[in-house]
Amino acid sequence: EAAIPKMLAPCLLRRVVLTVPLVVVVALLLVEPVKCDQEAGTAIPAESRPCVDCHAFEFMQRALQDLKKTAYNLDTRTETLLLQVEKRN
Repeated sequence: EAAIPKMLAPCLLRRVVLTVPLVVVVALLLVEPVKCDQEAGTAIPAESRPCVDCHAFEFMQRALQDLKKTAYNLDTRTETLLLQVEKRN
């Protein structure tokens, strides 16, 4: 009784080794190829899409605003600390 599973294992392994590549090949043949002019995702007309330079400009504007806020916060914090030091002295 124990010999049957031992004999069955190589047969199943061979079947899997032959079946998996066959399934992959059939799947590749059935999949519709993507054409070069197709874009991934939804198609947005070029006129309504902002240019890369516009994105870069907006990003730089936000970064500059963040830097201004950070500088202001540091200035405020420095003034507060200086006032505390003067009070202690």
